[in-house]
Amino acid sequence: MQLNGSDVIIECLVEQGVDTIFGYPGGAVLNIYDALYKNSDRIRHVITAHEQAACHAADGYSRTTGKTGVVLATSGPGATNLVTGIATAYMDSVPMVAITGNVTRNLLGLDSFQEVDICGITMPVTKHNYIVKDPEKLPDIIREAFRIANEGRKGPVLIDIPKDITAAMIEYEKKEPLKSEYKDPDTFEAEIAEAAELIKKCERPFIYAGGGVVSADAVDEMKEFVRKCNAPVALSLMGQCAYDNTSENYIGMLGMHGTKAAAKAVSGCDLMIVLGSRFSDRVLCNPNTFAKNAHIIHLEIDPAEIGKNIEVYHHVTGDVKKAIARLNELLPDMSHPEWFNEVMGWKKKYALRMVPIESEDEVLPDQVISALDDLTDGKAIISTEVGQHQMWAAQYYDFKCARSFASSGGLGTMGYGLGAAIGCKVGNPDRTVVNIAGDGSFFMNCNELSSLAKHKIPLIELVFENDVLGMVRQWQRLFYGKRFSQTNIERGTDFMKLADAFGIEGVRITKKDEIVPQLKKALEYAAAGRPVLVDVVINKDVNVLPMVPAGADVSQPIMEIDLES
Repeated sequence: MQLNGSDVIIECLVEQGVDTIFGYPGGAVLNIYDALYKNSDRIRHVITAHEQAACHAADGYSRTTGKTGVVLATSGPGATNLVTGIATAYMDSVPMVAITGNVTRNLLGLDSFQEVDICGITMPVTKHNYIVKDPEKLPDIIREAFRIANEGRKGPVLIDIPKDITAAMIEYEKKEPLKSEYKDPDTFEAEIAEAAELIKKCERPFIYAGGGVVSADAVDEMKEFVRKCNAPVALSLMGQCAYDNTSENYIGMLGMHGTKAAAKAVSGCDLMIVLGSRFSDRVLCNPNTFAKNAHIIHLEIDPAEIGKNIEVYHHVTGDVKKAIARLNELLPDMSHPEWFNEVMGWKKKYALRMVPIESEDEVLPDQVISALDDLTDGKAIISTEVGQHQMWAAQYYDFKCARSFASSGGLGTMGYGLGAAIGCKVGNPDRTVVNIAGDGSFFMNCNELSSLAKHKIPLIELVFENDVLGMVRQWQRLFYGKRFSQTNIERGTDFMKLADAFGIEGVRITKKDEIVPQLKKALEYAAAGRPVLVDVVINKDVNVLPMVPAGADVSQPIMEIDLES
């Protein structure tokens, strides 16, 4: 049938199973928005206050539903406002399709109004991108974009569509979504067999898993693998919901702000089994001393990551879900009681803790997050901004369910969390969604409180208010002689008045005995369909510990900071 380009876009999105997109209208995408208006019963559009938040919303939607997130923006500044969100998704391997409008084809390259080469700009941070110059190719480009976004190591794809393409008449024929062309390498079975033999022979196994386990929907396979190996488990920041944090085997996050038990397990194991993680610098800390007494087996879908940041003894390149399942078939039930008990002793000895700074009545972040964990039974979806609060969330919320965590790990994007939380809640309307923020990040996206009010999105925005850029201040304290250059925010904003101005509920916590009752009130508001801002006032000198200084051995973290020295 003959349809105009905008209607073809809608039909192709429906083909792919898309029922929700996030975006912001503008001149170059007016035809697409007209088609969305006519098809509002088929695709829900969620407008945010800023395009970057729309991109983060598509990201959060994808991470917590397993579907491909879709974001739509106009040309020029609308498109460039997506760049940080696209880069965030790229660094964390999140499948997303970003659709941008552009000026008509005859105006391309003439520095026309709101024209920008968004394909050139985003080339380093997309798996692939397109500018559509032939209207007849539009349907297949959209289909291919979704395939590429989800094939192999997942990530974002951008489609730039000139305005005249969206008005052109195009021959459209409905087709089934393209199947992934990814195939495990021919060496897959041999690599699996060798890995299984190494695991059988080891005496002190240690399992470390990342976001690839969640992305591959391999959580159940990993659970069985841990049982068979009888090994302690640590997770990366991106892998926080890959394994039940309340399990006896779980010893915490690994890396710069991970637990000392996990760090000691790296040094003490004889075999480190790495599942779906890319060995970022925040995990390795010092690659020259990392796991120096162990053989490392790396299971990873992206061959470019094998040996990139650290040399490994053996690797399995392929789909981590299939790889773990195959290992489960080859491995017997094993037991390593002496090693396991030793690690559990470290877990108890070096348990995370915070101590009051000025008074016993002051609010500590671990108390707030642990109370939230108790009140939600570890089953809420947690998104975060970036900073101290992000690490506290990973340290103290005990995730029990897969696809329950959305946080910017690779790019470290302040301002990510609230937009992401919108996508999380839209994609999971029956689950409790909490965005954990610091006031530094909050001031980067508090305009999105208007989006919560407009769409009546009943999520909880929990802000730790300490009037400083906490993580940067912590580094300044330790390594810059307490020269707190530009890290004191002190903007004087009353968060409760701000909540009222945006038309959402406001709750404030200033004392220890207010934590549970005020969190209960916030959860009741959310359950009743009302978005809520929770202002948690904390001491500016609360730090994230443990902390491994840059370049130091991961097994030698700072456990205490003397505030007086």
